Amino acid sequence: MHQKIKPIAIYLPQFHPVPENDEWWGKGFTEWTNVTKTAPRFLGHYQPHLPADLGFYDLRLEEARLAQEALAKQFGIYGFCYYHYWFNGKRMLYEPLDRKLKNSKENLPFMMCWANENWTKTWIEAERDILLRQEYSEEDDVKHISHLLTYFKDSRYIKVSGKPIFIIYRPELFSDIKKTIQIWKEAVKREGFPDLYIGFARKSVKEKFPEYFDFAFEFQPSFSDTPRAPKMSLLKRIKIKSTKILGIYKQPKIVINDYETYSNYQMQQVYNQKVFPGITPMWDNSARKKNFPFILHESSPLKYKSWLQHIKDNYPWDKVPEPFLFINAWNEWAEGNHLEPCQKWNLDYLKATQEVLK
Repeated sequence: MHQKIKPIAIYLPQFHPVPENDEWWGKGFTEWTNVTKTAPRFLGHYQPHLPADLGFYDLRLEEARLAQEALAKQFGIYGFCYYHYWFNGKRMLYEPLDRKLKNSKENLPFMMCWANENWTKTWIEAERDILLRQEYSEEDDVKHISHLLTYFKDSRYIKVSGKPIFIIYRPELFSDIKKTIQIWKEAVKREGFPDLYIGFARKSVKEKFPEYFDFAFEFQPSFSDTPRAPKMSLLKRIKIKSTKILGIYKQPKIVINDYETYSNYQMQQVYNQKVFPGITPMWDNSARKKNFPFILHESSPLKYKSWLQHIKDNYPWDKVPEPFLFINAWNEWAEGNHLEPCQKWNLDYLKATQEVLK
């Protein structure tokens, strides 16, 4: 490998109040609201995940964002990939990035990923009410790329051979994603860029790679690419069946995978040079999905480090235009998924990242 790996950490901007969340979830709601309400669900369950060095920050504050960037730089994180929220012209959770744009002191490189899903009340049990709906049209494509160019023109925005990088989280939700990409690429070229480097978040090795995308990145964890769970014993199945008949059995739909088993399973894949590698230090979205969480149990910096070392040693780095490695995530606290120091592991995950990628 000739190039130094450039780790890109996925960045969630929902750590400040906004009027819409006040209305839907209660006054003052931020991501921290769910984080602090969580408790262990079983013996050995690591919850809640509570912040250490950076505290319960508010991302409207310059000092909070600067502290994040300083920590990222200290441990070799190349840049952040900010989740971007756009609903037919309505923006959400934009303040942290917009304030960074106006502040030259915040000089960590960045890119954006459009989280193009409907916003629903899935955090509250089984409610499926849509709060904000995604709608797609050519008119909106034009408005959207015009807005995005503000970020692309910033010197801190990450580019590949002069082409700004932009990621779509779920391209399958578009009726005509090929047309959208065409409109965007033409608009970017008119503004003097050689092209747009457009990618998507690949959730499974089975997911098709549309020819009109330039790249994908491995979104980890891949919920559909997991080792098969062992079959439940006959005695346990009889017990569950009988208690259900009696109406006294209520089992939360908790999916638990062992982190080491999962990471070993992921290491068996054959890497594709058009798909940048991804990794997650840990995952437990109990804080968001109270009764149907997905948990990678017994994660640790050492197990994460082993997976990271495998990626470093086995991915075809010499065949990609830039050596990006996507880490999910920098600060997804309600998904139990963060490089930022917590009260259990402190700086250990950041240290592991630095030691492998130095």
